[in-house]
Amino acid sequence: MRRLGLVLNACPPITQQARSKDEQMRLAGKIALVTGGSSGIGRATAELFAAEGAQVAVASGSDIRKAEAVVEQIVKQGGRATAVKMDVRSPADIARALRDIVGTLGPVDVLVNSAGVYIPTPLGQTSEEQFDQVMDTHLKGTFFTIQGVAPGMKSRRSGRIVNVASVAAYKGSALYPLYSTAKAGIVMMTRALALDLAPFNVAINAIAPGNTATPLNETDRQSEEIMERKRVATASPRVYSPATEMAEAILFLADGRVSAMYGSTVLLDEGLSA
Repeated sequence: MRRLGLVLNACPPITQQARSKDEQMRLAGKIALVTGGSSGIGRATAELFAAEGAQVAVASGSDIRKAEAVVEQIVKQGGRATAVKMDVRSPADIARALRDIVGTLGPVDVLVNSAGVYIPTPLGQTSEEQFDQVMDTHLKGTFFTIQGVAPGMKSRRSGRIVNVASVAAYKGSALYPLYSTAKAGIVMMTRALALDLAPFNVAINAIAPGNTATPLNETDRQSEEIMERKRVATASPRVYSPATEMAEAILFLADGRVSAMYGSTVLLDEGLSA
C-alpha cells in the first residue's frame, strides 16, 4: 500500500502479462484521482477504475485509514492504488496533495470530484459553521481541485473530469436547502467550466444521482417514515440504487469513448425528478 505524504510502501510491480491485460481495459495507463474515495460512490468508483486498469489516488479528507482500507482491497484484487490525505475544504491542502500525486504517480488524467457531506440545514437551525462545511466541501473543493489539475490537462490536450452532483440540484428540499444549493452550483460549474476546457480536448461532465445507498444516508434508510415518503415520490420500484451503478456512469464519462459530451449532467435518480 502506498500513502502519499506519509509512509510509502510500493504497490506490486506491473508484470508484462498484466500490461497485456491492461491494453484491453478502459482506463489502462491512466492516473485517476477520486476525492471522497474512501466511501460511497467515490469508493465504488475507485474500485471500478482500478479494475479497468487505472492507477488510482484514493483521497480522503477525514481519516486516511479509510482510504488505506480501500487501497488494500484494490491491491488484493490486483489493482494499483494510493491513499491520499486531502482536505478539499482547503485550497492549500488540495495543492499540496496534487503536488504529491504528480510527483509520485504522474499527471492526473482523470479527476472525479465525489467528496461530499449530507447534513440537515433548515432555516432557523443552521450555524455558519454548518453553512461553510456544506459549501466548502462541495463547491470550494470541487472548484479548486479542478483548478489544480486543469493546467496540466490543457497543456497535454487531454483529460476527463467528472463531478458528482445530485438530483437535489433539480428538486429542492426544505430540510437540506444548502445541499440542494451546493449541488445546483456543481451542475452550473460543470457547464461553465466546459466552455474553458472543451477547446483543449478536456471534457468535464457530471452525474446527478438520486437515492443512492451510501454511508451518508444510512440514517435516512433506517427511518420507515423517510423510506415511505421516498417510495411515494420515486417512479422506480427501487428506492435506493447501489453506488456501483453510479460508478459505471462515471466510468462512461471518464474513459473517453464518447467525445460529444461537454458540460452535461446525467440524471440517475430512479425517476425521482420525473
